[in-house]
Amino acid sequence: MADMWATLRSITSAALMADFAAEHGVSTARIIRGTGIRAAQLIDPTAEITAGQELALMRNLVTTLGDAPGLGLAVGARHHASGHGVWGFAVLTSPTVGSALEVGVGFGELSASFARITLDRSASDPTIVYDDTAIPPEVRRFHAERDLQATFTVQQDLIPRRLPIRRVEFPFRAEPAYRVFFDYAPDAEIVFGAPLLTIVVDPAALDQPLPQANPHVAAMYERQCAELVQRRRERLGVSGRVREALVHRGGMCGQPDIAADLNLSVRTLRRRLADEGTTFRELSEETFGLIAGELLRAGLTVEQTAARLGYSSASAFTHAFKSWRGEPPGSYSRTLRQVSHRPM
Repeated sequence: MADMWATLRSITSAALMADFAAEHGVSTARIIRGTGIRAAQLIDPTAEITAGQELALMRNLVTTLGDAPGLGLAVGARHHASGHGVWGFAVLTSPTVGSALEVGVGFGELSASFARITLDRSASDPTIVYDDTAIPPEVRRFHAERDLQATFTVQQDLIPRRLPIRRVEFPFRAEPAYRVFFDYAPDAEIVFGAPLLTIVVDPAALDQPLPQANPHVAAMYERQCAELVQRRRERLGVSGRVREALVHRGGMCGQPDIAADLNLSVRTLRRRLADEGTTFRELSEETFGLIAGELLRAGLTVEQTAARLGYSSASAFTHAFKSWRGEPPGSYSRTLRQVSHRPM
């Protein structure tokens, strides 16, 4: 199975977070630092980035603005269906709420969420579960808030009235900012501290027709969703293999070595990566940053991380890390410890 953080995504969610950050005084340069995302991509609706790049931007946002309860809700309110291209239009033009849910979940990798979303319609009460266990802890609350609010926002886009929700389970403790849950689901049981974000709806809600329903147009958008998913998976080809080879070699490797690993000439590798909208340097820096970040998050010291990645000295690693992340690894580690010690 391909690394989930290597999968390609629309720039939409990253751009929404960057716009939100800018409105709160955070510069574009700061929010994209160390992500490998270029400022020009944020204003290009056709641009695509990896999930790992968007995760890095999300981390920058949470680190800079602070992981205050409700931050993700504010960003999730901006996730309207129409802003998510063919996925959003496939949802909007579905015949019923139930079919919209099936399309939205079925093509969940085109949505804003990093979670693995499932819809169980066989139960007496249809249940949507957002499995976000792969999300790093320092951004998990933000991500869960964003997912829940984005779901409410898209639901309001679909049908401008509250649907009968029976229960909402949220994986963090109750906070004053979460009073909004009761506004969206006034008759629902709200459970805090649950294992996963879960929404249980009244089965009658799934049969409600949608005002923008158009079966022929919906079918067209569903085909386009399937084609987009396939196209992105195909584009992962060489880029994904380069990332895997870099990870296998610990991130410290030159282009000729990787080309040899892939049985390609350097020239062919360079051309294939250009066709996929990237370069070996970008992939190398991104992979180095992700590996270094994971090692530091695992509790390794700067010296241990430098040695693991093959650097001759901690100072050489620090220089490279600062160039990628915009801050020294020691400062980054201290921030991680502060975040991990915050109560959920």
